[in-house]
Amino acid sequence: MNVLLVNGSPHPKGCTWTALNEAARQLEKNGVETTLLQVGSKAVRGCIACGKCRETGYCIFKDDPVNEGIDLLRAADGIIVGSPVYYAGPNATLCAFLDRVFFLKAAPYAFKPAACVVSCRRGGASASFDRLNKYFTIARMPVVASQYWNSIHGNAPEEAAQDAEGLQTMRTLGDNMAWLLKCIAAGKAAGIMPPTPEPWQATNFIR
Repeated sequence: MNVLLVNGSPHPKGCTWTALNEAARQLEKNGVETTLLQVGSKAVRGCIACGKCRETGYCIFKDDPVNEGIDLLRAADGIIVGSPVYYAGPNATLCAFLDRVFFLKAAPYAFKPAACVVSCRRGGASASFDRLNKYFTIARMPVVASQYWNSIHGNAPEEAAQDAEGLQTMRTLGDNMAWLLKCIAAGKAAGIMPPTPEPWQATNFIR
């Protein structure tokens, strides 16, 4: 089993990494491998809604980490996305990355457990947390809970490392993610498969 960790922070070893790393260590204690993809320190284009990815499954832009992320998420059993909080929202680079990873390409991700973690100095964590979870809930991905909303506080990694409750929340998330992955694997082994999605019925509200 493997969980993809996406670091949306421009600081590869900053507070967001501190949170992701704590969850990763707990996953690995439970026998689940992790793969880290650093996104926030790279230039990522926004989606131009050209629709070409509907034909190929990949974005037409090949000069940033989006297509690598698509391959990694298809191969992974689950995902945890991490972001710093900017103006009560996730990093714009990360959102551009996720927009393009999910737009018209989310079918292979269905039923993979997913979670996000956010890092802030003081406020805006819950709004960022809610925003990121919307990528998962529109893609039929079970959202893994912890003991609290998945946030860590600090203005530097040394401060985040002192947030005892935040770190415990990350460890609990790792435990819960590992448990759900094993439950899904046990269900499949017993012949219990995911539900078959109905064909999408898009409804526009302009007649």
